[in-house]
Amino acid sequence: MNHGKYVYAQIVEFLPQRIFDKYVRKYDGNKYVKHFTCWNQLLCMIFGQLTNRDSLRDLIVAINAHSGKSYHLGFGRSVTLSNLSKANLNRNSKIFEEFAYHLIAIAREGRANDDFQINGQVYAFDSSTIDLCLSVFWWAKFRRNKGGIKLHTLFDINTQIPAFVHITPASVHDINALDYLFYEPDAYYIFDRGYVDYTRLYKITQHSAFFVVRAKNNLKFNRMYSKKYDQYSGVKSDQIGKLTGFYASKEYPDKLRKVKFYDQETNRTFIFLTNNFELAGEQIAFLYKNRWQVELFFKWIKQHLKIKTFWGTSENAVRIQVYSAIIAYCLVAIVGTKLKIERSTYEILQVLGISLLDKTPVKELLTNVNYNDVKEPFDNQLSLNLF
Repeated sequence: MNHGKYVYAQIVEFLPQRIFDKYVRKYDGNKYVKHFTCWNQLLCMIFGQLTNRDSLRDLIVAINAHSGKSYHLGFGRSVTLSNLSKANLNRNSKIFEEFAYHLIAIAREGRANDDFQINGQVYAFDSSTIDLCLSVFWWAKFRRNKGGIKLHTLFDINTQIPAFVHITPASVHDINALDYLFYEPDAYYIFDRGYVDYTRLYKITQHSAFFVVRAKNNLKFNRMYSKKYDQYSGVKSDQIGKLTGFYASKEYPDKLRKVKFYDQETNRTFIFLTNNFELAGEQIAFLYKNRWQVELFFKWIKQHLKIKTFWGTSENAVRIQVYSAIIAYCLVAIVGTKLKIERSTYEILQVLGISLLDKTPVKELLTNVNYNDVKEPFDNQLSLNLF
């Protein structure tokens, strides 16, 4: 079936074009377009992500160097710097955003497993700031002489796929992004102490979901009774009680659980708050340790995909590029899952990135390569000793 097809043409077949076209029609993406369609635009953007192009001009040079292959790669007939720049400026970024969420759902479904130690969905929520030049990206005001955007990300620990990505100017406080989350019953949500807002945490309880958050130093907590715990597990205390501050007690009127945990490896003590009263204290600490995976995701995507240097200066162009990066990440994950490749996303990305214009069947390409020669530049595995 894939005989004679370029590797890039083979992997984009995993993208549901009919679904993408539905979003294009929804937002009139191809209105007045004769040649360079939204689908052509998407494939150009994904190609730029997978080949790690530094700029829009660099991407166009790479595409034009293989202009004879453009039709077979899906780029269309009119791939020029002007066309792609105007498309990123004018076409609604919601097309790419909603398609990214559709791919996220496919990737998460394909990677669903029961290997995690705790039953149920486990999410880590955090943000990462990308600095921008304020004189160029005027809409992304951060500080007086500095610009930037934030990627607020809900990361699915089980599947290693971001379940939600919200882009805002860097001046938006992290806590405000919690208002855009939809909480699943019986799921676990893990936060750092920067997200301690008792009104918003109580909303999680009202949705029958669970949270684990690191407590702030000024916590005022009245112990009602203590739970049994194994002192050799690192748990120093496990208490159930209520908040006693005037505003805090009104914002979160129900009982809370406070777990004090000593991490021997780092020689540090941590205090966690949670609304889950069933898990053991060491399991609460284990959940918080897994928050580090969202940090690793930020580090990975910044290093291996193009979201630190942008190919356009408008807010719409930046959003399209970020969501194109998410689409590329999910595409690589979907390819690995569908073809049953027992390799990391990084390894698959490295092989595909240098083989897009080969005509080898993708499964053969990813199966026969010697992965001992493909090294991750940093350890992408979770260290359970990191908080």
